[in-house]
Amino acid sequence: MIVHVDMDAFFASVEQLDHPEQCVIVGGESNRGVVCAASYAARKYGVHSAMPMFQARRKCPQAVVVRPRHRRYAEISSKVMELLGSFSPLVEPVSIDEAFIDITGCGAVFGTPAEIGRRIKEQIRGGLGLTCSVGIAPLKFLAKIASDINKPDGLTVIFPEDVEKVIAALPIGRVPGVGPQTGRQLDRLGIRSLGDVRRYSEEQLMARLGKYGRRLHELSRGIDRSEVRPDRPVKSVSSEETFAENTYDKSVLKRCLLKHAGDVGRGLRKDGVRAKTVTVKIKFADFTQVTRQVRLEGPTAASEIIYRAAAKIVDAFDLNQPVRLIGVGASDFSIKAGPVQLSLFPEPKQTEINAAKWEKADRAMDAISEKFGRMAVTKASLKDD
Repeated sequence: MIVHVDMDAFFASVEQLDHPEQCVIVGGESNRGVVCAASYAARKYGVHSAMPMFQARRKCPQAVVVRPRHRRYAEISSKVMELLGSFSPLVEPVSIDEAFIDITGCGAVFGTPAEIGRRIKEQIRGGLGLTCSVGIAPLKFLAKIASDINKPDGLTVIFPEDVEKVIAALPIGRVPGVGPQTGRQLDRLGIRSLGDVRRYSEEQLMARLGKYGRRLHELSRGIDRSEVRPDRPVKSVSSEETFAENTYDKSVLKRCLLKHAGDVGRGLRKDGVRAKTVTVKIKFADFTQVTRQVRLEGPTAASEIIYRAAAKIVDAFDLNQPVRLIGVGASDFSIKAGPVQLSLFPEPKQTEINAAKWEKADRAMDAISEKFGRMAVTKASLKDD
């Protein structure tokens, strides 16, 4: 049996520990900000994540608005994961506020699956003052779906003998991986539930949906080959910012990228990885959004190399309207961070030498920041931030 633990309105719930008011909204405090998270009390007024802050304030004027404190959320998250690890060594964090746990064979120590679910909820509530929703099932994807059935503070168990019935009736839109576009394709085939998928062969589904067609074919028959992986790799690191005022000024955009490239590089070095792809995300005044990517000459964890790649993207981009948000991300990880192997034949490229030097400098600054705080050392052009 597999457990999926999903913390309820995590960011907002953590903030409520320090701000016990009923309605809490986490996000940028100015009206140009965006909602990161909202307590369930605020959600009753129609507030939701990604909503512009001016709309959220209008819908719930009595709400307390607080800026995100990611270090605080990471601290609480680590305590949650540590607690989950006391039930089983097989814990797979999916994000900062959710995780899978394989409890197969844990019954002799902790009781039935339902009892384990209740104990997890009780310990999180008693030890941290937070609530979570728990789903338990013999299949990983069903455990995730089960955790969402009775949110918030819910506990749902799907027993092996009930899997067939649940799959037959499960709305196709609730299956992980079925987004709007896939949903429309399935609707044209007359597929309304996961059970309806069984009317089609694997070949027919793959012809329509590619590789996902095979997975959907298997899920409809109660086959989920994905396991709980404690060492689940991080796939990307990103950082972004919404401006106080929209801007056309590319120098402003690049200064912001410099700051966030530093955050991204720091995240890569902390995770012990290097990235081969840099992505820039731009959101315009009308809330339309575009992304552009560039492939690096070699994998890196150097903030300067990431910044230079992102800056080139911005330089080449034609801004036809002002920008309200910009972000940078790094993905396509390969080499574990450590000594950089330079080219042997011919002579190493200058870019390789520069990347190695920048990464060495970054690691020195990381060590200083770790000892004396993030503001102990920074780039001169960011000294006013």
